[in-house]
Amino acid sequence: MTVEQDVDVHAPAKTYYTSGTNARNRHRTVSGHHSTMNKLGEDTTRQRRASHDDKNKARKFLLDVVETKRILVEQEDTDGDFQITVNDLGPKSLSVGSADSGGYRKIEIRGTYMLSNLLQELALAEDYGRKYIVLDEARLNENPVDRLSRMIRHNFWDGLTRRIDAEGLMKICADPKNRSDNQHPRIYVPYNEDEVFKYYQTLATEQPQLKLEVERLPQDITPEYVQSINDKPGLLTLALERTERGFQGVPFVVPGGRFNEMYGWDSYFESLGLLIDDRVDLARGMVDNFVYEINHYGKILNANRSYYLSRSQPPFLTDMARRIHSKSPDPEWLRGTLKAAIKEYHTVWMSEPRLDPKTQLSRYRPAGKGIPPETESSHFDHIIKPYAIKAELSVPEYMKQYNEGTQLEPDLDDYFLHDRAVRESGHDTTYRFDGCCANLATIDLNALLFKYERDIAELIEQELDGHLEDEQGVSQQPEVWRERAQRRREAIDKYLWNEDKALYFDYDTLKEEQITYESVTALWALWAGCASQEQAEKLVNQSLSKFEVLGGLVSGTLESRGDISLDRPNRQWDFPFGWAPHQILAWQGLENYGMKGVADRLAYRWLYMITKSFVDFNGVVPEKYDVVSLSHKVQVEYGTVGIDFQYVPREGFGWMNASYQIGLSMLPKPMRRALGIISHPETVFEKFNLMYPKSQEEQIQEAEAITENGQDIAAITYIGSIRSPQSPYLAPNKSMDDLFYSSDTADPSSGENTREESQESITEESEDEEEEEKKVTFGTSDDEDVSQEESDDRNRSTVM
Repeated sequence: MTVEQDVDVHAPAKTYYTSGTNARNRHRTVSGHHSTMNKLGEDTTRQRRASHDDKNKARKFLLDVVETKRILVEQEDTDGDFQITVNDLGPKSLSVGSADSGGYRKIEIRGTYMLSNLLQELALAEDYGRKYIVLDEARLNENPVDRLSRMIRHNFWDGLTRRIDAEGLMKICADPKNRSDNQHPRIYVPYNEDEVFKYYQTLATEQPQLKLEVERLPQDITPEYVQSINDKPGLLTLALERTERGFQGVPFVVPGGRFNEMYGWDSYFESLGLLIDDRVDLARGMVDNFVYEINHYGKILNANRSYYLSRSQPPFLTDMARRIHSKSPDPEWLRGTLKAAIKEYHTVWMSEPRLDPKTQLSRYRPAGKGIPPETESSHFDHIIKPYAIKAELSVPEYMKQYNEGTQLEPDLDDYFLHDRAVRESGHDTTYRFDGCCANLATIDLNALLFKYERDIAELIEQELDGHLEDEQGVSQQPEVWRERAQRRREAIDKYLWNEDKALYFDYDTLKEEQITYESVTALWALWAGCASQEQAEKLVNQSLSKFEVLGGLVSGTLESRGDISLDRPNRQWDFPFGWAPHQILAWQGLENYGMKGVADRLAYRWLYMITKSFVDFNGVVPEKYDVVSLSHKVQVEYGTVGIDFQYVPREGFGWMNASYQIGLSMLPKPMRRALGIISHPETVFEKFNLMYPKSQEEQIQEAEAITENGQDIAAITYIGSIRSPQSPYLAPNKSMDDLFYSSDTADPSSGENTREESQESITEESEDEEEEEKKVTFGTSDDEDVSQEESDDRNRSTVM
C-alpha cells in the first residue's frame, strides 16, 4: 500500500477531488487472501466490530457519487428544484457508509445544511469525473461563514470571469437579453482597431461553428446609429494583450445570471472583493478594460453590449485605481488611468446635457432614441398601450412605428429620456426617479464626482510627484482639482443638503427644488467625504433610523415609496429591498467619520441575512434581498438573479460576493464568531449590552404595520438615533469598540494597541470552543431559540 498525501479538507474542489484519496486512475494490487479492495482501491479487510471508526479520528464517508446523489435528490428535494432547502419536506436524514469500515458502518447525516452541502459536494465531484469518493465530514459541517467565504474566493470569482478571445468567446457571447430574430453571436470592433478587427475575422473563419459575425463601428457613434443596430445586438470588444500565442483578452468579472457582460458600477464593487481575495491582477484588468472603453467608446459603458453604447453608469474609476495602486504600486499605470478618468470627467459628466449650467451639478442624462431593447418584451406595454389604443394599433405595431419615427409622441420621448437616465443611474427602477431622473442633480452622482476631484488632486500630489498631463498635454495642477472639489461641495450644501431634515435630497434642476424622496444614497456623501463632521453626525443621529432595518439598509423609506397596488407595483430599488452597493458605501462612509461601531452593526445585519439564506437555501447568494423580511424570494420586476442553479451554486452574484468578503474583513472577531452560529442580530447586540430606545412592544406594533409586498407581515427592527462617538444602544459611557477590547488593553484610539492585538486578548471563548464553532451545523428553519445541545442533536452526523 502507498501512503496517501494529506489534502486539506477544505481545499478547493479542483484540488480536493483530484488529489490524495480522490486522485484519478488509481490502480493497486494487494497480496494475501485476507485483504479486500473497495472501489477506490483501498484495503477494507474486515476487522472486529470494536475497531471500526476510531472515535478520536476525523470521520470520512465512502460514497458512490451518482447513486448517492440520486437517492439524496429523490428523498430530500420534494419541490423538484434540484436543491435541498428548508422548504423541502423530506426526512432531512441520510445514512451513508464510513470510509474506515469500507462502507460497512453507517453514519446518519442530518439537517438541511449538511445535506445540502453533501449535494453540492457530490455535484462538484462529478465535475471532476469522480465515481467514488472519500468525503471528509468536515466539508459538510464546516462553519458556514468559512464555507461561503471560501466558495467566493475559490469558486465564484472564477465562475464569473470572462475573456473576449478565442477561448472565452463562446461563453461571453451568450446574451439572454437578446430578443432579436438573429441569435448568432456578434461582435462590434472600434473603427480604428484594424488588428483587432482582423483577429476576430480570423477567429470567425477558423471556428465556423461559432457563427460569429464581426462588425466595425463608425467613428462617430450617434444615438441614431445605436438605434439602427438594436435588431443586431452584439458584444463590444474590450482590451486585448499580446502573448507568445497571439492576442489574449484582458479578463473581467461579470455580475452573473443574465448579466453576462462587464458592467460599470458592478465592476467597482467586484474589484473591492477581488482585492480582499488577493486577485489584484483581475481587478487591474477591469480597470484596463474601463480605460479601453473611455478611449474607444467615449465613456465607461453601462455594459459592453451594443445597446448600451449611449449610456454610462455611476463613476468609480479613480477610487478603483487608487485601491489597486496601493496594493501593487505602478505610477505609469496609474498615470494612464487618471488620464482616461480626466477625459471622461470633462467630456461626459462636466458637459451638457449631463451638466446643469446653473447649479454646475451633474445629472444622469444620456443621449438615445427609441425604446430600450434589452428589457423583457412586455416591460413597456402598460406605457405604450394608451397611445396604441389612441392610434388604433396593436402595442407591438405601435412600438415598431414609434421606433421607426412614423409615430411621433413628445410625451413618450420625455418618458424614455427619463427611463434611459434611470438605467444610467444603476437604480433601474425606483419611484424616486419616476418621470424626472434626467432633470435631477442627485446626491449619489455628485458625491462620486467630488470623490473624483479629490482623488485626482491627491494622487497627482502623493503618487505622481505633482506631475500629470492630460491627453492634450495640459498640465494638471492638484490645487485646481481641489478648487473643483470645493466648489462642488458648496453646491451640494446649497442645493442638496436639507438642514431641517438632516438628509441629502436630489435637486430637480427644472423645477428648481429638492424632491422629497428619502434615499439611502444620502450616505454616499460620507463615503466621498463631502459632508462636514457636523453634517455626518446629524445625518446619522436623525436620519439613519429611517433606513436601518433587520437585514441592513433599505433603499428608501416606506413613506417615500408610497402605496403599492396592482396598478402601482413594487420596484426593486425601493422599500423593502436592499442592495450590496448601498451597504458597502455606507460602511466605509461611517468609518470615515469615526463611527466604526455603527458600521459594524450594519455589516453584521447584512452578513447575517446572507449567511442565513446560504445555510437554509442550498448555498444561495442572490442579487438582492427584501431586507425587511430577510427574503431573497422577491416578487418584483425582473425577479432576482443568482437563485436558478442546480445542485451547487457556481457564481453567487458579483457585488453580493464582494459585500460578504468586505463585511467579514471589517467585523470584530466576536461578531464573526456570532455570525458563524447564525446568531440573530438583536441577540448579538443584547449580548454586547446594546439597549433599544423603544420598548419591544412598540417595535412589534410598528413591525406589524409594515407588510412585505403588500401581503405578508414582515419583521422590521426600529433603530433609533445614534450619537457619535457613542450610541444610545450602549451602556452609558461605553462605545461599540469598547465591547471588542478586553478591559486590560489600551484605548484603541491611543495607538498603544491595535485591534488585531487586542482581539488576541479576548477570553470569552477558548481556542477549543472556537474549534467547536467551526463544526457547528445547521438544518432548522425554526425562528425559535434552539439550545446548542438541541441544535447539535438535530443537525449532526450520527453513527448507526
